[in-house]
Amino acid sequence: MPADASSPPDPARVVSRWTDAHNHLHDPRLGESAPIIAAMKQAGIDRCIVNATRESDWPQVESLARSHPDFVWPAFGIHPWHAHTASAGWQQQLAILLESHPRASVGECGLDSWVSSPPLAIQAPVFAEHLKLAHLMDRPLTIHCLKAWGALFDALASTPPPRRFLVHSFGGSIETARRLIPLGAFFSFSGHFLHPHKAAQREVFRQLPVDRILLETDAPDMAPPAEFITHPLPDDHHHPANLPAVGHALAEILGMSPRDLAALTRANTQRCFG
Repeated sequence: MPADASSPPDPARVVSRWTDAHNHLHDPRLGESAPIIAAMKQAGIDRCIVNATRESDWPQVESLARSHPDFVWPAFGIHPWHAHTASAGWQQQLAILLESHPRASVGECGLDSWVSSPPLAIQAPVFAEHLKLAHLMDRPLTIHCLKAWGALFDALASTPPPRRFLVHSFGGSIETARRLIPLGAFFSFSGHFLHPHKAAQREVFRQLPVDRILLETDAPDMAPPAEFITHPLPDDHHHPANLPAVGHALAEILGMSPRDLAALTRANTQRCFG
């Protein structure tokens, strides 16, 4: 266990209400949503931002938001890994969807040089369209950025972002964060950062302004180390009900009580996405 990470909470003693700022609750790897949501609520999670990653996801995310309006806040977008799948006129369809869901945000979208296909030349114009729409409609935006910080700053210089945006599972340096903060950035911590080799990223979160920190699972991906898995799933998929265990660990990293961190990250999520 990392030296600066706490033990998982006792599932029988839920003392806080948690918010998952980024997951993919519609992902078929999680199975039926009803038992997943029930487990999340039992664990003390009372809100989550569910992010689509491609156009074919949009109906599932919309259905979850309509079925669980107080629990699921939807986000609609095209992930950079799927930028090459964007259909003609997708921007207009996304605008219509956002108009239908006043609480919806834009995402997941962004830039990724960790993958070679699709290349940045295809990702960048799709991301720019997300930026334009979020700015025009004044909707918060969730950004995926991996090994593409220079390209991200170029994009933000060319196309202004909305007033508030989340860089989810933030893996950049504190210097990168300080450049993003004046633009309206928030940053979410995922359980993946509890792995021993991610000590440098935990140090970045210690240095961030606490009013910009959110908490996420990215379920079913980005699972924490085994000792923080309170809700195991087959094939090592990450159950979003593991969030309180990740939250307890982040609270210790930041020198806060779990209750205070839960309240802080809930308020920060409200400021970013409310």
